[in-house]
Amino acid sequence: MSTDSPAVAVDAMGGDQAPEALVAGSLTALRQERDLRVILVGRIDRLTPLVAGGGDLVSRLTLEESEGAIPMGAHPAQAVRSQPRSSVAVAVRLVGSGRADACFSAGHSGATMAAALLQLRRLPGVARPAIGTVLPSSSGGTLLVDAGAQVECRPEWLAQFAQLGSEYARRALGVERPRVGLLSNGEETSKGNALVQAAHALISQLDLRYLGPVEGTDLVSGKVDVVVADGFVGNVALKTAEGVAEAIMAALRQEASSSLRSRLGAFLLLPSLRRLRQRLDWGQVGAAPLLGVRGLVFIGHGRSDARAVTSAIRVAAAAVRSGLAEAWQSAVEQPIPAQVQGR
Repeated sequence: MSTDSPAVAVDAMGGDQAPEALVAGSLTALRQERDLRVILVGRIDRLTPLVAGGGDLVSRLTLEESEGAIPMGAHPAQAVRSQPRSSVAVAVRLVGSGRADACFSAGHSGATMAAALLQLRRLPGVARPAIGTVLPSSSGGTLLVDAGAQVECRPEWLAQFAQLGSEYARRALGVERPRVGLLSNGEETSKGNALVQAAHALISQLDLRYLGPVEGTDLVSGKVDVVVADGFVGNVALKTAEGVAEAIMAALRQEASSSLRSRLGAFLLLPSLRRLRQRLDWGQVGAAPLLGVRGLVFIGHGRSDARAVTSAIRVAAAAVRSGLAEAWQSAVEQPIPAQVQGR
């Protein structure tokens, strides 16, 4: 494994637009980053024609044979156990064997997490893994942890999410001293359910820049760099934010074409509208890290197109270069109250 020339394994069979979008996005990533290596995992008979036009890029591209993707309706753990040659299982296994430094899948997110737990296992001391996703904010981006991995949580798990999320924001997002908040229904410490209040008491004792409970508006306000929540609340918040962003862009397009004056105004505002679309576009982020496992695993949206795949691969490569895997281990080894440690 090398941080100087990171190798990213890509589940080429996972996602709505697989394998075409996964191959095209991989080739673009290789074109943009000359030190990058990509291992495309999938059915070689389907991948070979798609990489034929890659030219010199194929010298940094490896094809790894596997079977197809795990169906979206399959039970994650059962499917991974019964289909060890599925593309996502093979991609994760490449990280475990050291042939890849990180992996990315836009397929069955539950299966990706199950493969990571079965093949890489959790970091020592980590109770449960979590999914982190970056939402656009006025300060650039806010990391939401957990975005859906653990729908029922204990307070000590949320405290570890804060540790892991803070380290990811520092290493991968370049925030020197990340500001951490705990998602609640108000900023007052007296608010929140029993889980939030207990988690607040634990996170307050950690060596983090913890600002206390925050409200839903702070997911995008720029007040904090990391927002901690259980996976149920976090996933609802994420899907709501995605829906609102898409609704705003749809309303802008509708209004922009409603009259001649609107079309003229839209033309004048076109550069600004394009920048706004980029800020609200989940495809610019590309992938969400799985925090708390022994290796770098990134999960993409099932609708990922080639552009989103390129972003995801570059995010994974940047995480490798930052030494994130090693940093996560040290993050959960810091002196913390006994009740916060993994069970």
